[in-house]
Amino acid sequence: MKKVKEGAGAAPARQPERVEWFQPLQEDPGRDRTQEQDRARGRFRRAAQTFSNLIGPPCRGMITMLTKGMATQSLASAPSMDFFGERVVSRRDEVPALVRKMHQSLSSNTPPDDRLFINILRLTDMYPADVVFTLLRCAPSCDRAAATMWKTIASSGMEKVLPKLLRVMEDWPLHSTSTSDGDKTDVFALAATRVIWEILRLPWCPEPLVKYSPPLLVHLLFQVFISTKQMPEEVNTFWRGCREKRGLPANPNRFAGQTVKALLRRLRCLHLVMAMERRRGWDTLLNADTHHYAVGLLAREMRRASSPLCSPVALCLLELLIREKPRWDLPAMAFLVEILDCLDMTDCGESILEILSRHLQSECKERRRLALRGLVVLSKDPVMAKRMCSLSESLVELLQDADVEVVGMALPMFMNMLQNKDILISRPTAPKLAEALRPLFDSDNSHVQVFSIRLFRKVMELVVAEGKKPLERYVIQSLLPLFLHWHEEKQRLAEASQEALLGAAKFLKRRDLNQLLKTEQPLKFSERLLEKDKRRAAEYLHQALPYLESPKEPLREAALRFIGIAGGCMRGQPEELQVIIETLQALRKDNCPSYTNVMVQALFDQRAAVLNSSSASRQAMSLEKHQIPFNRRPPGDQRKPSGAPGTDAKPN
Repeated sequence: MKKVKEGAGAAPARQPERVEWFQPLQEDPGRDRTQEQDRARGRFRRAAQTFSNLIGPPCRGMITMLTKGMATQSLASAPSMDFFGERVVSRRDEVPALVRKMHQSLSSNTPPDDRLFINILRLTDMYPADVVFTLLRCAPSCDRAAATMWKTIASSGMEKVLPKLLRVMEDWPLHSTSTSDGDKTDVFALAATRVIWEILRLPWCPEPLVKYSPPLLVHLLFQVFISTKQMPEEVNTFWRGCREKRGLPANPNRFAGQTVKALLRRLRCLHLVMAMERRRGWDTLLNADTHHYAVGLLAREMRRASSPLCSPVALCLLELLIREKPRWDLPAMAFLVEILDCLDMTDCGESILEILSRHLQSECKERRRLALRGLVVLSKDPVMAKRMCSLSESLVELLQDADVEVVGMALPMFMNMLQNKDILISRPTAPKLAEALRPLFDSDNSHVQVFSIRLFRKVMELVVAEGKKPLERYVIQSLLPLFLHWHEEKQRLAEASQEALLGAAKFLKRRDLNQLLKTEQPLKFSERLLEKDKRRAAEYLHQALPYLESPKEPLREAALRFIGIAGGCMRGQPEELQVIIETLQALRKDNCPSYTNVMVQALFDQRAAVLNSSSASRQAMSLEKHQIPFNRRPPGDQRKPSGAPGTDAKPN
């Protein structure tokens, strides 16, 4: 690869002097001027004042003459002529050589020719790409001579120059391009960032800088990230030279971060700079592992301040993310999901949905979480909720994820979708969704428990008619878990369980259960549930056994009471002895048995003794191996066995 050489040393700095305001013209030149001439006249008037600051008072008279001449001279009539009527270049391929010559002239100790600055603007206006790429090649570290040229360009030519600089910044680490003279030397992305840094240090703000600030901010943040992770040797060498000559930070990522702050200050977003400072966001931004968190923090602060940057920056990120293999997808998504509610989904909803759904199955947990967060926001929009129905199969799979945070976001997304009156649950989806929800009733996370139970109720209400029969099996299986969670101490969870039970009773057309639920008679509910379908007693008992190990005492006691009632319904059934053994094993693990625990264990001990003495039982030996001694009532336990099943029962 070719090395990029720099020009000689810089010219000594001159002290700028104040320039008097321009004198108004005696005649009205606007009568015969075209709109293009008006714009050109304004540009060069501003440029002339800048030049006076740059090159001092000797040229003040020349500048006055030039600005007055602008009133009657048409710039468009002589595109390759300078203000002195001389030709700047005769062919385009002469531009790079002239730019290098200008740079050399400014690098020498000889005072610059007055017309040099005018010619810089003329060339930039006509051939912006050639000027930008040539100057970046001949002075990549932006020495003083190059800085003077860039400041001159900033006074009037930034509208055409900034898009070229952004293209270079986007292509890390090198931008490949060819100027009109055939020079194909690569240009460093950091060289363009150096130019932006110099422009941001100007005492005035070029108007195009504000216009292009959203993509500029995105590219600078990308530079921070990519220069943290990837530093090829040629970039290291280049930056070492920049640091030695200009006293810049040792790490280019820190320099890019400083440029981000300078841009925000220039845009009068001091609150964002200070908010990031308070939360140590700038340090977080410089770490590759935490970079996306800092970008998300910046987005939240922008959102909180209602910054006009939010939407334009998000649209820039969408253009980046829509690519097949974006290099900055995680930080870009972190920003996007924070400000989704600022965007008009009519214009970009389809693109956002495509991007987020692409990351739903990502192996990276953080990408999957960000995608889910974004989908939760989209699901609140009725139109987007309809479009998300195509993702139902993938979303059901997420409910089985081991990450409780992922499950906790998937549930409210489903709830948001089902709030839409136009959405029903299809026949194949309903049983899959019900099956995935059932284990979540017993989650350690109460948020997941409540949402899963409420969503289960929605499934019963919104399933299409032909899907009711396949769903019936899962509704029956949910009766006992919902009944037991009705006894929870947390009110939200208990209420959600009761409402879901009412929905299940209605779905199964069990008016008897519905009435007992409304009058809150849990004991009679258990009896009626078993009385209606004794064939399921063994199934219900097996469902209740795991709850005997619950850390929540109300849940354990509710399970024990149910087991006591179910035990009576199973007498004479082949599975009775096995169920008794499993129950006694579960009770043995309870180090602090309640009064209900003791009573149920006593009943089962007695029943086991009867079965053990019967010669007809082939499982007698098995019972002896699992025989558990009677647990006496815990000392000091004065609680009454009110409502406990079997308290008045007599031994058989």
